[in-house]
Amino acid sequence: MAAQTATLSNGVKIPLIGLGTWPGWEPERGAITKSVKAAIDLGYRHIDTAFAYLIEDEVGEAINSKIKEGKIKREDVFVTSKLWQTCMAPEDVRPALLNTLKDLQLDYLDLYLVHKPAPYKKSKDLIPKNDKGEVLFNDDLDHAATWKEMEKLVDDGLVKSIGISNCNHHQVQYYLDNCRIKPVVHQFEIHPYLTSTKLVEYCQSRGIHVTASSPFGSGAPEANPPDPSLMKHPKVVSLAERYKKSTGQILLRFLVQQGISAVPKSVTPSRIKDNIEVFDFTLTDGEMKELKSLNLNWRAHPHLWDRPSRHYPFNEVYD
Repeated sequence: MAAQTATLSNGVKIPLIGLGTWPGWEPERGAITKSVKAAIDLGYRHIDTAFAYLIEDEVGEAINSKIKEGKIKREDVFVTSKLWQTCMAPEDVRPALLNTLKDLQLDYLDLYLVHKPAPYKKSKDLIPKNDKGEVLFNDDLDHAATWKEMEKLVDDGLVKSIGISNCNHHQVQYYLDNCRIKPVVHQFEIHPYLTSTKLVEYCQSRGIHVTASSPFGSGAPEANPPDPSLMKHPKVVSLAERYKKSTGQILLRFLVQQGISAVPKSVTPSRIKDNIEVFDFTLTDGEMKELKSLNLNWRAHPHLWDRPSRHYPFNEVYD
């Protein structure tokens, strides 16, 4: 089954279900290559990755092997990656993108996102720290300067679309107020425990497509997950039984029915298959309201290490 698509404000089509490739904290080498290959064979045409996942080479190996097999052409697959926080200084944006393209073995990206709004000092470490263990931020950086370099990547044909990730509505508006090419996508955490309704509406009303990360509400242990987990919540379980679907499929349908794309991650072929099979049923308006009523404003990925930055996006609840 192929995923349905949404059309971005620049006319580019984005599949509503993609494969997330964050490998977890202790990844098994090669697992992502296998999962991306399986996903492509199952009809996925949207692959979401990032420099910070440290597996872009595996993603590239999988995509290129499927191109060589004749299973897909390059233009058939929508590839997203993200600019990491150590590379947000204007002079580092293009080298970071070129490094990503090299690892992915691609000539261009379909979408390049600014991964998070809190800039780090330049470093070879993913999260640079001083000898006291404190994260080193580059809080004087102006995001408008970073964005100008992102726009140049579009001008030069290195990326087709650019966007942002993990921002609050003030930060979204700052990009809109300081852009020549506006962000066409905002990717952030959304699920029934964190519906982010106002932020979704804020973006959509301004022509910014929304992509949901962590659509199952699973994340870091330090986030103190609610009991029950979303996948085991009685309302979600009841809907799964009613529609003869998995709880994961119910949570994904909740998103795509709002026009939100999602990038669930999995390395299990049967779950990868399930996650894309969400276009053959429709939840009622009442069922959508039931799921939205589960909102706790609970964040599975609060990015607590970024909290000392003045650019930390989650200090206020916008809902």
